[in-house]
Amino acid sequence: LSSSSAASDVYKRQLYEGGVADFEDIDLAAKTALGHPMGPFELMDLVGIDVVHLIRLAEYEQTGDPAALPARSIREKYEAGDFGRKTGRGWYEYPHG
Repeated sequence: LSSSSAASDVYKRQLYEGGVADFEDIDLAAKTALGHPMGPFELMDLVGIDVVHLIRLAEYEQTGDPAALPARSIREKYEAGDFGRKTGRGWYEYPHG
């Protein structure tokens, strides 16, 4: 697991899933305070929430570590088919065309 993936998991699991901050505020903080070109939720939308979900499942299969499983919010978006930019909706909405 890369350090950027680990950091993204901290944002999702501790800040977002814990109700500390919403995803937009987390993205804004990552960009303004940390100097990242995009926040972790914007990045998930770009890569594809389906890809993020499947990577987490593959990591779990290899490690058996329950902490590797996709966060609840990722699983919900995956099950709803909200994969990010490619479907027009993920964490953010993207108009087609």
